[in-house]
Amino acid sequence: MPTRMSTRNHPHDDAPDSAESFRELATLPVGPQRDRIRDKTVEAWLPMADRIAGRFRNRGESSEDLRQIAALGLVKAVDRYDPERGNAFESYAVPTITGEIKRHFRDHMWAVHVPRRVQDLRNRVRVAAQELSQTVQGRRPTVAEIAERAGLSEEDTLVGMEALDSFAPLSLDAEFPGSEDGFRLGDVLGSPDPALDVVIDREAVKPCLQELPERERDILYLRFFGEMTQSRIAERFGVSQMHVSRLISRCCDKLRDQVLRDTA
Repeated sequence: MPTRMSTRNHPHDDAPDSAESFRELATLPVGPQRDRIRDKTVEAWLPMADRIAGRFRNRGESSEDLRQIAALGLVKAVDRYDPERGNAFESYAVPTITGEIKRHFRDHMWAVHVPRRVQDLRNRVRVAAQELSQTVQGRRPTVAEIAERAGLSEEDTLVGMEALDSFAPLSLDAEFPGSEDGFRLGDVLGSPDPALDVVIDREAVKPCLQELPERERDILYLRFFGEMTQSRIAERFGVSQMHVSRLISRCCDKLRDQVLRDTA
């Protein structure tokens, strides 16, 4: 495979001259010889893929992983490139590799699902804020300044700024800033109300309760809604605890049978 370096058709000084290799790849059938030329071509262009990967460092992904993703994009570019179209390989490979890296960030790096439009807003806001931080001294850029720099409305800018925090959300075990007693983010979350589990049962039994004698309704209300013990109910009605227990059991059986009949 030719290995001489050429600057006639490429913007980078170290771009390899692989025109002959690509012409061979286009004519060779699948097999060991084609694989050898393909592998050497990929190896020759790896420095360019590494440079593209370097543009995405410090975004939450390791440099080694970025280089592997860029290399995958390079392999795809080599396999899909058609020299007959007359364009230099580099003009096809650069957007292919860049797209592969951006797709990785979009599909694998977000901790929560964010629509693609919001991801694009986030990227534009992030770039504009970084550029402004080099010119604005002693303060953070305002929303209006970022919007003007990014060519966005202030509303879209605010959406992009909110998305900046969606890339890597805080853990529920994270302590609140300034907290001295270990107060965690998870401590502010509510828990399921167990009463919700019986809402349907209560509504289903209401009509049946109306058909019970008044004293039996009162006993059931005090036991299950007033959380009164059977002993206290017995004292209130002047009967034995055993009698209250039998009444409650009989009423519950009657209500259950009635609800099942109505359901059937």
